[in-house]
Amino acid sequence: MNDLAISLDGTSKTPLYEQIYRYIKHEIQTGGIKSGDKLPSTRALCRYLDVSRSTVELAYEQLISEGYVESEACRGFFAADVEGLYQLERPSPVHPEIDGQKKNSYPYDFTPNGVDLNSFPYNAWRKLSKESLLDDQAELFRLGSPQGEYGLRSAICSYLHQARGVNCGPEQLIIGAGNDYLLMLLATVIGQDHKVAFENPTYRQAYRLFENLSFRICTVDMDEKGMNAQKLEESGADIAFVMPSHQYPLGIVMPIRRRMELLRWAGKQEGRYIIEDDYDSEFRYKGKPVPALQGYDSREKVIYIGTFSKAIAPAIRMSYLVLPRPLLKRYQEKSGFLNSTVSKVDQLILKKFIEEGYFERHLNKTRALYKSRHDTLLSCLKSRLCRTGGDMRQGIRPRNACKNEGPLFRISGEHAGVHLLLHVLNGMTEEELIGRAEKRGVRVYGLSEYDVEPRPDAPATILLGYANMSEEKIVEAVRILEEEWI
Repeated sequence: MNDLAISLDGTSKTPLYEQIYRYIKHEIQTGGIKSGDKLPSTRALCRYLDVSRSTVELAYEQLISEGYVESEACRGFFAADVEGLYQLERPSPVHPEIDGQKKNSYPYDFTPNGVDLNSFPYNAWRKLSKESLLDDQAELFRLGSPQGEYGLRSAICSYLHQARGVNCGPEQLIIGAGNDYLLMLLATVIGQDHKVAFENPTYRQAYRLFENLSFRICTVDMDEKGMNAQKLEESGADIAFVMPSHQYPLGIVMPIRRRMELLRWAGKQEGRYIIEDDYDSEFRYKGKPVPALQGYDSREKVIYIGTFSKAIAPAIRMSYLVLPRPLLKRYQEKSGFLNSTVSKVDQLILKKFIEEGYFERHLNKTRALYKSRHDTLLSCLKSRLCRTGGDMRQGIRPRNACKNEGPLFRISGEHAGVHLLLHVLNGMTEEELIGRAEKRGVRVYGLSEYDVEPRPDAPATILLGYANMSEEKIVEAVRILEEEWI
């Protein structure tokens, strides 16, 4: 073989030697050049292609180093036997509708899990990222503490004490990549010989996790104050999973008396614990902040878990677990060998973000933004779906309803978090409400998908999240709901 019909493109950004290399490699892989075939000499090929000899030599050297070509002294270059040689194949493009379920997009999406990513402090995060990597610090790229870096744990402890009333030391804190991981870690610490009680309705992700980990689980009905302590006692559970600051999805804020009842329940027997999920406690728009249940705990019975997913961004993937001191030794024995799941670089960035005041400023800005959207949504629901005036918590009526008719809409769960609930009492089912809204491009979410046990007497209820909706979109979306639901 004296010539190769290689079409070289002198205007391409790909170097000429790489074009030659790619052509010969492809021909050998596909059988165009068979094993043992002799290739042109570098002198002959450079004359044929009108390129420098060094260009051809570079291509041949790369082919030889990868095992596609063999060089024999005084004989020349020959295609190697590549059968069984590992080859990377380019994956075919994956289309969203093929890779998993196709997700519809909606002009108006009231997702209760949304956050406003437009308000993310990109400049500050970029600055701190650059500062963290400015110096060559080999220590940053070594394995760190399994519980997370001490500096970050100290910063989080200080924040939790000031903002949430949590009493803990850095040695009690474990940092992990999301609540799911930390709950799985907790399962290894406490062991599976427990019965876990969940609120109904509840955060289904945690419920499914404990169920799949083979824990015995049950549900405890809620009243307007949260999980009922008497029913919890009757359930036979020894661990209670609660969200006292803003229950998801009902939005109930547990009053102090009910919190004391739960702490008394936990203190009655050795081995009883309360898991407090404080997932979006940063956002409260009316009254004073409600301290965490852990702050009232004097018997080391509350396991506290929180996350930065709502306060900063979901992709941060950083959560924290506060263990009661009696569980620390058990953690060291059973799970202390597990390495941290969070990059040390990311931990350093977040530490700086908290200590240098960026987190506080971002939180204040986001809280004001969400309050404005919360107030806009409440105002629109009142003006569009009910008569002017009246107590919205007692029920809201459409403007065209007769005076002797009962209320057709009722709102709950407002003034905290990033969503509220609209209870619909006009006889329409959740499916009808969701379907009519979807036809007009408005995505709403039914409460029933969070029910672990069915609640046959519960009215159709819609969750309306507002964190990722602009005020203009909220106004337009509620107008559409008025047209479809009334």
